[in-house]
Formats: sequence, structure tokens, C-alpha cells
Amino acid sequence: MTDDRAIEIRDNPEEGAYVIEVDGRRAGKAEYKMREGRRVFTHTEVDDEFAGTGLANRLARFALDDVRASGGQLVPLCPFIAAYIKRHPQYDEIVDHQMTMNLKKRQDRS
Repeated sequence: MTDDRAIEIRDNPEEGAYVIEVDGRRAGKAEYKMREGRRVFTHTEVDDEFAGTGLANRLARFALDDVRASGGQLVPLCPFIAAYIKRHPQYDEIVDHQMTMNLKKRQDRS
């Protein structure tokens, strides 16, 4: 990704997603649902056009920093967000591990 592109990342609560735009065009999103005051991340995607450019990592970092800044907690059901946290353990402190385990058990039964 070249540095001359304008990148904007923001939370869009009405959509239930953090969105990332490049030069005013949507490039991806990290979807979440609010549950018991936690952000439950369910899916992250970046358009194929932007694959391999690091946008997904920037999006994840922004979303996790936003949850931390708000004093909140999260549940990483999204495999990308879960892997990002594993690679960046400084975010482990904002994970609600009990809720994560409970929701994963429910998913496995479905």
C-alpha cells in the first residue's frame, strides 16, 4: 500500500462494523454485534483489490484500540480478529474469555 492514499477507519454502530476506506472507497469492514456490553467480532473482510496490503491489520488494530479506549471488552469469534490478538497479546486483557468460550461452545453445537 502506498502512503499517498487516504485511509480512513471509523466505527459505524448503525451497521455494526468498523469500516475502512481508501481514497473514499470502502475497502473492508470488521463486523460486530453488541452482547451484554461486549463487542462480539464475527467477521472481517477486505476487498480482493486490497488483499495483501495490510489493511486488515490496520482495521483490526483500530477496532481493538477503540474497544480498549472505551474501557470495553470484546469477544473474538472472527478468526482474523482472534489470530490478530494471538499475535498481539497486549490486547488479551480486553478479551472476555468466559463469554468467548461460552459463545464458541454454542457455535460448535449449531
